[in-house]
Amino acid sequence: MATSTPRFALLALLCAATDGALANDFFNDAKTEVLSRNFFLSNDYRSPSPAGKNYKQEWAQGFIGTFTSGYTPGDVGFGIDAHAFLGLKLDGGKGHSGTGLLPVDSNGRSESNYSSAGGAFKLKASRTTLAFGELTVETPVFDTSDKRLQPEYATGLLLNSHELDNVNLTAGHFTAFKNQDSSSGRGDFYGYGANTEAGGISFLGADLFGDSPVGGSLYASDLTDTWHQYYANLHFKQSGLLLDANLYHTRDSGRALAGAIDNTAFSLSGKYSFGPHAVMLGWQRINGDTPFDFVGGDSIYLANSIKYADFNGAGERSWQARYDLDLGAFGIPGLTFMTRYVSGSHIDGTHAPKGGAYNPFDAQTGDYQPQQGAGGKHWERDIDLKYIVQSGAAKDLSVQLSHVSHRANEAQAGDDIDRIYVVIQYPLGF
Repeated sequence: MATSTPRFALLALLCAATDGALANDFFNDAKTEVLSRNFFLSNDYRSPSPAGKNYKQEWAQGFIGTFTSGYTPGDVGFGIDAHAFLGLKLDGGKGHSGTGLLPVDSNGRSESNYSSAGGAFKLKASRTTLAFGELTVETPVFDTSDKRLQPEYATGLLLNSHELDNVNLTAGHFTAFKNQDSSSGRGDFYGYGANTEAGGISFLGADLFGDSPVGGSLYASDLTDTWHQYYANLHFKQSGLLLDANLYHTRDSGRALAGAIDNTAFSLSGKYSFGPHAVMLGWQRINGDTPFDFVGGDSIYLANSIKYADFNGAGERSWQARYDLDLGAFGIPGLTFMTRYVSGSHIDGTHAPKGGAYNPFDAQTGDYQPQQGAGGKHWERDIDLKYIVQSGAAKDLSVQLSHVSHRANEAQAGDDIDRIYVVIQYPLGF
């Protein structure tokens, strides 16, 4: 059983930190928040899951506490950010474990509770900040996710600079990682075949003209002895119209621990908003003998990477149709609806380099086993309904109900699954 009291005691310290009497920006600009997150997740496998289970279901309560200080006075200001987490199992037996909400013990049972804490030191000079410690990261080439009870974190250095008008420069280097269902900050992130075990990930990038009708970004990353990955974005926003183009190119590097990689992935999407409605169409293609791979749960900014599938198989082509509705226009402010459908085809993983992570040798069969076959295809349908309380004692309480269906043929190798999410969040004021 995970122990929670020592680590979660940090949350009490964070909540009290803003009571200090020092009259400087370190405390005056400080902010303490605690988010209550109640998460129910049900997976109904229409075909046997890799674990041989037909059903996985867990229900858990989480508390995410954060403290963000201001900076001390002077040309170079000093600050501290910290976070603490506590997760409690409300329901989930041995036969239903493994949804990603809770850790699983050696007996295959969901842990009754787990906790973690971490923090970072930060410096600020002019319009540039440098942080070192355990952080959340948001870039197109490395992005920690927040999709379950606990957010992901990475330990390392993160630089942000706004010295140039209309340009945001970002650089980072991370070597240790905390998964969404783990208390340890010394783990690794895993993709479809690549991982961070050999060292870590470094990146450099720039976001350009973010507040202008036409903007974009350029990024490059290095995953130790695995790949060099490059990213470009160009978007146009005007009068309810958003056009967005994303491009990735990945080449193996160093010892090529995931095997030979030469992959180009791109997506094009257009969204038009009119009144309470919005419609979006998207097109995505993967060129290469290996899937488009990434580490970090949200490190894929392609249009058709959605709630369950990423539509990133070798050679895959996919399209998306999406509809959003703001029901505030019909007398229910705070209520929104979304549905989308994505279909992917032309997947062929049989040409992935033999012996690499995407076509490994299987000693039992005496042959290579590509992750995906030829002629792979699949589809996903998502339905979301979300309500945010607009006023009163429960202001900012949100309730989200989501249903996901995914179906695939044998060559695509994905699960046939129906998934239900119920997520209730409430920011506790301090």
